[in-house]
Amino acid sequence: MAKKKDNTKAASSSPMDLGMLEQMTRLMKENDLNTVDVRDGDKRVILKRGAPIVPTGSGYIPQFASAVQTQSAAPGAPAGAAPAEDANLLSIKSPMVGTFYSAASPDAKPFVSVGTQVEEETDVCIIEAMKVFNNIKAECRGTITKVLVDNGETVEFGQVLFLVKPG
Repeated sequence: MAKKKDNTKAASSSPMDLGMLEQMTRLMKENDLNTVDVRDGDKRVILKRGAPIVPTGSGYIPQFASAVQTQSAAPGAPAGAAPAEDANLLSIKSPMVGTFYSAASPDAKPFVSVGTQVEEETDVCIIEAMKVFNNIKAECRGTITKVLVDNGETVEFGQVLFLVKPG
């Protein structure tokens, strides 16, 4: 049973609904979400968890240390493991669970494709999680060699989205 709060005066003077914030943080935890951005008119709430915050020119965004890692092909790796030619490639991984979109809109061209040169700040895709659209950055330099996810496909946290030849 929910505990009734006796701070109606404080809540009414607050620009945010504390009950809604509690619900959003609970949903973030239950669904392993790192960021939620909600806007209602001139009010905006951005909730972030589980990642260090790094300042950027347009505000603060979480940086996911595990988003870019080298792909390794271990000897005797299980079926579906990266082949030897992929051993020296970098992988761009999904920082969250959601729906993968290769372009900003259905009629727009994809952010990147095989052969595209990327820099650390290059947008490579969008991942939608709970109606929030998150631009995903390459976080590495090089050339896209493989796109491993289809547009509209559901992706998991840590799933490899792209392989990049460093350079």
